[in-house]
Amino acid sequence: MGRQFNGVFMKSSNYIKALHTVAGLNRSSGGPARTVSSLCEGLGRLGASIEIITQGSSSDENIIPQSAYVKTTFVPAISIPKFRLIYAPSFRKTLMNHCQQTEVRLIHDHGLWLPTNHSAAAAARRLNIPLIISPRGMLESWSLRYKAMKKWLAWKLYQYRDLSAAYAFHATSIQEAESIRKLGFKQPIAVIPNGIQFPMEGYVNGQTDLRTALFLSRIHPKKGLFDLVKAWQIVRPKGWRMIIAGPDENGHQKEIQAAIHQAGLEDMFQFVGSVEGEAKANLYRCADLFILPTFTENFGVVVAEALSYGVPVITTKGAPWEGLVTHGCGWWIDIGAEPLAAAICEAVAISNEERYVMGKRGRLFVEENFGWSDIAEKMLSVYQWILKKGSKPECVIHV
Repeated sequence: MGRQFNGVFMKSSNYIKALHTVAGLNRSSGGPARTVSSLCEGLGRLGASIEIITQGSSSDENIIPQSAYVKTTFVPAISIPKFRLIYAPSFRKTLMNHCQQTEVRLIHDHGLWLPTNHSAAAAARRLNIPLIISPRGMLESWSLRYKAMKKWLAWKLYQYRDLSAAYAFHATSIQEAESIRKLGFKQPIAVIPNGIQFPMEGYVNGQTDLRTALFLSRIHPKKGLFDLVKAWQIVRPKGWRMIIAGPDENGHQKEIQAAIHQAGLEDMFQFVGSVEGEAKANLYRCADLFILPTFTENFGVVVAEALSYGVPVITTKGAPWEGLVTHGCGWWIDIGAEPLAAAICEAVAISNEERYVMGKRGRLFVEENFGWSDIAEKMLSVYQWILKKGSKPECVIHV
């Protein structure tokens, strides 16, 4: 038997009521805002009853699932700029009431360290609801060292207990799953990558004389932009420019611009700020090379996005993208300015035609592995297994 769900006839086994919690869906907050929204939309299209509770308010600044299958509830947040703190004192109450009134069967929480994450764990414990935690890269070694004292205190007060209470984890790569295991957690881990929305058209910049390398991500210390400046200074590729796109976080852009000035590279670097929609798509289409010199990523959505536009990629082994090498569509290098300089030197030396062929291979690679419909199906199978509606999926690993 099946049932009607938002006008669509669904198999009963697919009808699962799951609640997703995430600190925010603001476009400037990075990958989780996009990936959580897209995952929930994909799950809803498969027949699961999906709701999101998040901080903030409904506005154009947020990425809200464009689907009748997903309901999004915003809880007003309080901002204290001096302390760089955002919290929602009513978040836990809203979450508890929602779970009790709507018979939620599973809570899927995204991220760590924040009051929203602690609220999700507390609600799951109190109501005896299975909890899945997606750390979203926040248990990687570099991330744990960044602002380490604050995280050590949170770990002692609540974070370790909350992680220990999870029924299962969701990791976006084997690399992230290994980081979870290194911290001693024995729960099942579902290894399911993030996905992307595929563009209709890709690379178009082959007719111009000036070649373009693109960085598109948050301007944050973990992204390795100092290494990028040092590497560019070593190579100084003739006929190339470096575009830096993305939101500035905590004034890091000024630090990078100072390094560019000191290196005498102002004429080769251009900052364009945050980009979305068609402006973002045009940057990918006009790029000949994409560079993400990151120290750590649990996935790296921008890598997949660049490949989907047919752009070869250079990224570090801080990101789980060995496929760049195995599929012949980029460079997967050690972290540091010297390895990055060597990769840039090689990438700018090959012909436009060779880069184009690499880009075509990259597009095929992501088409075959990172579509949201397949990813949502895998996640739904994990939910069904946890709720004893199906067998253990292949993507779930145990100790």
